[in-house]
Amino acid sequence: MGTRAVVVAVAAVAALVTHDDSNAADNATAALPLSHIADIPLPGRTSRLDYESFDPDRHLLFIAHLGDSEVIVFDTQASRVVARIGNIAEVHGVLAVPELSRVYASATGSNEVVAIDESTLKITARMPGGVYPDGMAYAPGTRKLYISDETGGTETVIDTRSNRRTHTIILGGTIGNTQYDAASGHIFVNAQSRRQLIEIDPANDAIVAHIDLPGAKGNHGLYIVSPRHLAMIACEDNARLLVVDLLTRQVAQSFDVGDGPDVLAFDSGTNTLYVAGEAGIVSMFVLDTSSLTKTGQGSIGPNAHVVGVDPATHRVYFPLKNVDGHPVLRVMAPR
Repeated sequence: MGTRAVVVAVAAVAALVTHDDSNAADNATAALPLSHIADIPLPGRTSRLDYESFDPDRHLLFIAHLGDSEVIVFDTQASRVVARIGNIAEVHGVLAVPELSRVYASATGSNEVVAIDESTLKITARMPGGVYPDGMAYAPGTRKLYISDETGGTETVIDTRSNRRTHTIILGGTIGNTQYDAASGHIFVNAQSRRQLIEIDPANDAIVAHIDLPGAKGNHGLYIVSPRHLAMIACEDNARLLVVDLLTRQVAQSFDVGDGPDVLAFDSGTNTLYVAGEAGIVSMFVLDTSSLTKTGQGSIGPNAHVVGVDPATHRVYFPLKNVDGHPVLRVMAPR
């Protein structure tokens, strides 16, 4: 199958266009400690945008344009789109792995995981990803990639040295997101149907723990703050955020968030957690030594279910599929 990486020349002035919706955005975020910086035009149709992943070394933000089956590459320093990588069928997940100079994307339309070279922005490999490949995590100690097979009930394991599938871990039921924990060196996976968080040891791909999640319903989104040994879990079916202590294996806190919470992002510089939902509502929290405190909640824009953050500038990026008839990247910053 062919690969195209089309460089998009977007003038700086065009890149920083703020649409008529900007006033609405400022008003809507009155309940959030954020300022609206700009709406930057994104290429393609007004179709669903999904996960994004940031490479801080290259200052590149990779955005999955699911509806257009391509990955959009955005330069956060230049504030412009620099490439479009197509032929990634119904791309859901995207994960930048800076130490490999590589990006992985899950192509649900073809049930593949696609490897992209960060230097050339070209596809270099394709491998089986399961029945419905979605979220991904990378374990650096073993150089393995773990992919959630959402409807297949499994976790697919890829050896990134050979870009080959080496193992399929049976989990059962519907599977949510996958995250790597640097403190334990383990992989954690949301088992939605079981209302559990499953722990996997990458050394042998064995399941070492099933952590029950009382109060969870549709535990899909996941982010792990490794230095604090905390797992943040977004439950899409009952609009809850659970905080799990990974040392005690207990739910330590629970919060209401906007409907359909999906993607979580954490700014390690300000200890701020962002929870983005399908209803366009974003919830913000600050993390102290061991607990979260909610600092605000408000509407960011239509279908603002994806969030990414640059920990150096603290700018926050929300890809929105339709603002004034065009897809945009809404850029916010703490105030």
